[in-house]
Amino acid sequence: MRLLSGDTPRSTVLSVLLVVIVLALAFAPFLFPGPLAYRTYSTICLFTMLVLSYDILLGYTRIISFAHAMFYGIGAYAMAIALRDLGPTWLAIFIGLAAGLVTALAVAFVIALFSLRVRAVFFALVTLAVAVGFMTLVSKLYGFTGGEDGIAFSVPRVLGPAFKLTEEPLAGFDVVGFLTSGDAADSVFKVRTSGMLLLYYGLFVAAIMVFLGLLRMMNSPFGRVCQAIRENEFRAEALGYRTVVFRTINVCVSALIAAFAGALAALSLRYINPESMLSFDLMVNILLITVIGGMGTLYGAVIGTALFVLAETYLQSLLAMAHEATAGVPVLPALLDPERWYLWLGILFVLSVYFFPRGIVGQLRARAQARSRTRQAASQPK
Repeated sequence: MRLLSGDTPRSTVLSVLLVVIVLALAFAPFLFPGPLAYRTYSTICLFTMLVLSYDILLGYTRIISFAHAMFYGIGAYAMAIALRDLGPTWLAIFIGLAAGLVTALAVAFVIALFSLRVRAVFFALVTLAVAVGFMTLVSKLYGFTGGEDGIAFSVPRVLGPAFKLTEEPLAGFDVVGFLTSGDAADSVFKVRTSGMLLLYYGLFVAAIMVFLGLLRMMNSPFGRVCQAIRENEFRAEALGYRTVVFRTINVCVSALIAAFAGALAALSLRYINPESMLSFDLMVNILLITVIGGMGTLYGAVIGTALFVLAETYLQSLLAMAHEATAGVPVLPALLDPERWYLWLGILFVLSVYFFPRGIVGQLRARAQARSRTRQAASQPK
């Protein structure tokens, strides 16, 4: 209870899902080897932090911002430029992280200062204009940002794939070989404590710390005021709270976490460009994950991110298998063509919104509460 700041999942199904996701991420490098799998569970950790930072805006204060991907990109570009110009050193990482956080904080403060006094729709338009302008600026400053080509850079050797702490299989046995059989076990990847493994666990620990920190923040008096602003801003003002101050602080904290996630993403990818860090598609994905997972819960960021990244990564492969399996059936092979995976991804999102109108977490909590009320009513004497 203390670790979760008193805000428990409040649903058995949700608790099980969270435990499964955390355990899967904790042992992912040993259970799911390979570049695609590594990119998948690394992306889950990075996007969890990014969506968490957006949930405290949209879910707790009803601030609709279209500039959130911009803060993610600020952190990533600051880290990339520092490592490119100063070399792959720990000092460059520290300078890049500090520069990204300070820049994101300054930009967020200026945006909040001049925009939060207007209504939500106008704030959304202002942030959209700022985000488009920033992306255009990054694309044009080729000498500094690499333009559309992006920036490729190196990281310290300890964080790279070439670094090996040991050449022997971890714990004296081949974990992946233990899970497979036959010829595949002879050639599978042997688990080693490489730099990529160390970097991944850095992302994993960072995601957990961000989640617990924001859970504490949003269950503190500050978070309660933010929720009051969400429910009725005029009443919160009438009670004496300066709502603009609370919303400004929320925007700044959100920007800092997004920039932090962007800096870690740059370290993980070792290459960035405007399309991967600043695109409007990224902003739409953040918004979708927040809504589908459950706004104003923080747990929804974990559930929604895991489901979204897994669907985006493996849906095309699953459709390819289904396409081959239904080769002799009329119509179905055309519908299950892997090239139409975006269509099926959209259908999955529509179905999730239809069956979980409050988001996955919100709906699971509502059902658990309804069952609890039913049991209490049944247990009372007539």
